[in-house]
Amino acid sequence: AAHDAARTAAKGPAGRVPGAPRATRPLVPRAPVPRARPGRLAIPTLRVDAPLVGLGLDRRGRLTTPAMNTPGVAGWYERGPSPGERGTAVIVGHRDTRRGPAVFLELPALRRGDLVDVARHDGRTAVFAVDAVRTYPRSRFPDREVYGDQGRPELRLLTCGGAFEPGRGYRSNIVVFAHLHDVRDTPRPR
Repeated sequence: AAHDAARTAAKGPAGRVPGAPRATRPLVPRAPVPRARPGRLAIPTLRVDAPLVGLGLDRRGRLTTPAMNTPGVAGWYERGPSPGERGTAVIVGHRDTRRGPAVFLELPALRRGDLVDVARHDGRTAVFAVDAVRTYPRSRFPDREVYGDQGRPELRLLTCGGAFEPGRGYRSNIVVFAHLHDVRDTPRPR
């Protein structure tokens, strides 16, 4: 908890890190890259650096989430496109848990042009530029708009949001819309 408090205190208004990377060239989409399993998610603006686990669907056909006892982990929907591949890749994470803040606590603070890096197991990092951040009531969640294929490589980051009701959870979802902006080689650990 002290570590999380220190990370939050070092951030600027609304959880943003002053001087964090933003898109420096026009937000033009980049061509897709072949499928590759993602391993890590970084959002420099929010000081997020998290491992990714594979996720699927539950018995009712709903997207699962990372385990509640791993608040620093995000999850990628394995049956969908991989980040950088043509189509809409989906990554979800908790906003908080009973133990405190989680990986996507500050997701609403993202702004157009902020960068999201997804390190892939093929030695490349897919860099996405944020287009928009929207909040939707769970009762009117626009599946097609959020998950639909837009004909280019896109990324959606999802977490809970809105009012919290004990016993029922959050009433809304926060969705970050982003498109593939760049692909670079992932630096090898030394």
